[in-house]
Amino acid sequence: MDKSITVFEYGYLADESDKKESKRINWISSAAFKYLKQLCLCNESESSFIRLRMIDNTEVLQTQNYAGVILTPDGTQIEILPKIGKAAYQLQNKLAEDESRESLLVMLACLGSFRHIKTEAANIKQQKMPLLDVFISQFLASVNHLIKRGLRSDYTQREDNLRYLKGKLQVGKQLKHNLVNKHKFHVEFEEFIADRPENRIIHSALNCVKKLSRSMANQRLQQELAFAFADIPVSRDHHQDFQRQRIDRGMVHYETPLAWAKLILNAVSPLTMKGSHSATSLLFPMEAVFESYVAAQLPRLINDGFQLETQTRSTKLVKHGNSDWFLLKPDLLIREGIEPLCVLDTKWKNIDISKANGTDKYGLSQADIYQMFAYGHNYLGGEGDMFLIFPYHDKFPKAVELPFVFTDKDGEESQLRLWLVPFQIQADYGRLLMPDRAKSTCVQKVFKPEVFS
Repeated sequence: MDKSITVFEYGYLADESDKKESKRINWISSAAFKYLKQLCLCNESESSFIRLRMIDNTEVLQTQNYAGVILTPDGTQIEILPKIGKAAYQLQNKLAEDESRESLLVMLACLGSFRHIKTEAANIKQQKMPLLDVFISQFLASVNHLIKRGLRSDYTQREDNLRYLKGKLQVGKQLKHNLVNKHKFHVEFEEFIADRPENRIIHSALNCVKKLSRSMANQRLQQELAFAFADIPVSRDHHQDFQRQRIDRGMVHYETPLAWAKLILNAVSPLTMKGSHSATSLLFPMEAVFESYVAAQLPRLINDGFQLETQTRSTKLVKHGNSDWFLLKPDLLIREGIEPLCVLDTKWKNIDISKANGTDKYGLSQADIYQMFAYGHNYLGGEGDMFLIFPYHDKFPKAVELPFVFTDKDGEESQLRLWLVPFQIQADYGRLLMPDRAKSTCVQKVFKPEVFS
């Protein structure tokens, strides 16, 4: 059985020993299923990425709103992709996986730890490989560039018992170790060698990806690059070596491979699984990833004279005695000077524009509407425009033209409006798609003309 499998968020995984006819279930090895089930049933935070369920008379594990890669101890590699490509995939669109993977890479590039991802359209489209191998290929490319620029050596303080005098004789240790072996010298000296923390870290990461990569091209390149590090030991304690690393003048070419090495060796990820058997995982909560992406793209879509704030924390919902409780923290707030003009909140949900009825309500959550109502009254004084920003996909290709208008206690319309808008994830620049009707509000002066559909 193929031990590499790709699923979308909220996909189902089940034990292959129970295999039966089902179009909804993805089958994995018994060992992998048992391992993930143990994580699911534990009380630790590691269980948050997966849930135990029953569908089609089968016990399954359902992935949650995380995307990334899991490698179980038996070698099963599970790639979880963003759900925005799921609808297209169900329509037998085989490009959906590649497009969904591309969208994730583009968004990850807006996270600080992943700023070194190459997201040029041509670069991504050429790499039709699983997510983990995309990461590995970019790490190897950065190491290849480093080697072409030259590995940096440094003077290192060393002690040794040599047959010749070199550097400074350590008299105490000479008497202790060489009282009989008078032909030897216990000395301390400096040596100009490539054995420095930065090179040890990269060598360790190279050894690590050798075990993880499923790509023949990556494996071949890894073997070629490893020769350049043959005389450099691997890091015995990479945490300590990261503290010792020193990027001197003329070592800018070390920054990218070291950033990748840190991600590989430390599993610097929002979720790192720990279990009785170690397994590699790189999982990202998509709510946070999408929010970071939108926050990084919005400033170029706003006219001069307006300021974008992220994670504003200036208002609380209630007062209890002398204390303020329940922080109101919209994802994004646009101000003109000190005056708040627009509240924007990102939601990683698949909205369906065709479900414009009182039952389905586009797939909105009532809690989200309550939340925006609180933002509108506390930040905008009950008047103005707010936006719920969702990811663009096949079933949400344009903004909902009519706003939600909040009403007062008598059922009369207020001046507080809420718009549902998509944000298109693209390799060059993301696109915010505003409705034409929003032009009649103060929103028109805030945003540049290209955002209006």
